[in-house]
Amino acid sequence: MPIRTMRAIRVHEHGGPEVLRDDEVPIPEPRPGEVLVRVQAVGINPPDWYLRDGMSNLPPETRPKFSLPVIPGTDLSGVVEAVAADVDGLSVGDEVFGLLRFPSFDASTYAEYVAAPASDLARKPAGIDHVHAAGVPMAGLTAWQYLIEVGHDHPSPFRLAKHRPVPLDAGTTVLINGAAGGVGHFALQLAKWRGARVIAVASGAHESFLRELGADQFIDYTKSRPEELVHDIDLVLDTVGGPASSRFLRTLKRGGSQFPVFFGEFDEEETAKLGVTVSGTQVRSNGAQLAELGRLLDAGTVRVAIDSTFPLADARAAHERAARGHIQGKIVLTVA
Repeated sequence: MPIRTMRAIRVHEHGGPEVLRDDEVPIPEPRPGEVLVRVQAVGINPPDWYLRDGMSNLPPETRPKFSLPVIPGTDLSGVVEAVAADVDGLSVGDEVFGLLRFPSFDASTYAEYVAAPASDLARKPAGIDHVHAAGVPMAGLTAWQYLIEVGHDHPSPFRLAKHRPVPLDAGTTVLINGAAGGVGHFALQLAKWRGARVIAVASGAHESFLRELGADQFIDYTKSRPEELVHDIDLVLDTVGGPASSRFLRTLKRGGSQFPVFFGEFDEEETAKLGVTVSGTQVRSNGAQLAELGRLLDAGTVRVAIDSTFPLADARAAHERAARGHIQGKIVLTVA
């Protein structure tokens, strides 16, 4: 019997977007606990280009193991094509979406077919198409696990402090740095859903977009320094992170918290002196949480912004778009 094949994007050597190659590879077979998904759309995320360039931006001790060639990608939306005998609750023909196998890099979603753990999937919200659904999993679950419920006990590889979401209500003020990006635009909407007042920080081009999503105040970081404009904040969610993240500590009230999504650099003496806490988590696959997000998407409480779409074969162009930055929402690869 001939081996069934599919198109997939693979990395054979580390480098820039030019190393993404359109290959023909065997269609995977679902193992116990898995379903085979015919992919319709793939959300792209920062770990995809970290993998592509060899994880050079991560501390060596935090780099996951993988071997080349490798198919990037963790997010998908698609249709169940086959179901392992031990899987209950999913059937051939079901429309699903999910963040697969993260934080490992074994998901391989830049492909026409993917073998997916059933527990990582949720039913695609009926009210949104596959492109929008594919933009949700990693970014939406990151916002959920930072702000609403962690859902796991695994420590972050970047921060020792145990992460606990801050209760959000009408008495809470949240500042979101990088509010227009994938994680940021979901976090803004989840904070508003819980009743918080939200200050959105982004470049000026995103102001009307973020106000439409419910931002109560907008700061254009290209014209003003947020740490000089706002004070007595309960929570800073910094989706940018990096060496400059600690500047937001001075915006917090005593007892406030800062959550860097990408690892930042903080001085323990400074945080103790200010009476604030810094913590973070690492997003992990969670089909049950994704189903909760799906209900908010179906209700229109949360929506997905799509920056741009590219065919799977043009993954290189999608990564080049990501490298230019100033993304509004999510970049998605279309497969079918």
